[in-house]
Amino acid sequence: MPPQPLPSLCTPPITFAHRGGRAHGPDNALETFALALDLGATGLETDVWLSRDGHPMLDHDGVVWHRGVRRPFSSFTRERIGPDIGTLADVYQSCGTDFELSVDVKDPAAADAVIEAARSAGAEDRLWLCHADWELLAELRNRTTAHIVDSTRVRRMKEGPERRAAAMADSGIDAVNLPAKDWTGGLAALFHRFGRLCFGWDVQHIRLAAALRDMGLDGLYGDHVDRLIAGIASPSEPAEPAPDGDICEAQPA
Repeated sequence: MPPQPLPSLCTPPITFAHRGGRAHGPDNALETFALALDLGATGLETDVWLSRDGHPMLDHDGVVWHRGVRRPFSSFTRERIGPDIGTLADVYQSCGTDFELSVDVKDPAAADAVIEAARSAGAEDRLWLCHADWELLAELRNRTTAHIVDSTRVRRMKEGPERRAAAMADSGIDAVNLPAKDWTGGLAALFHRFGRLCFGWDVQHIRLAAALRDMGLDGLYGDHVDRLIAGIASPSEPAEPAPDGDICEAQPA
């Protein structure tokens, strides 16, 4: 008999459409976000940078070419950045609030604007703020009721996963987000023991989504919404790590 799937804290796991589901449309575009929800995604993922006039702008790199030089969004007003880049308020206006929203806070200066946009939309409790800076995460915990996510890798946990999980619980950090290839069922069970949710990113194949679900993960990030949904709905199989060639090396959120 194959081993039984491990329990999760969130069943079924949240399906986060990475950059809105970039396999189905342009990165971080309003129409791509809307399509991902139509396809059945229960969460959206995006990257945020702050414009000079204080708007949280949705873009992965957060730079504008100006006179042949790449300059950060913080150098320009929303109008100068251009109409092709949406804001967080645009997402809520276009797509509503009936979904989980994972935001990679690329620009720490944008954190308060992100929180305020979600709060104004009545969606702060469905916001997941992701970053790798532990000090920033602890500060955010004191400023919002949104979920706080430690976006990292196992090799960066110099103190070890168990001490990291304990520190997360003490600091009120809700979830850990690791690349799919880092996860095992035992590691997920460890973080669950401390009441912390487990998210996996770069989930690009049906069988990988199914394997991570069976390891007990609570949220999956991928470019293909249809594959995420098919994976978490597929019959359970023995959970095992996917071979290296089955994983695309992408950035998390």
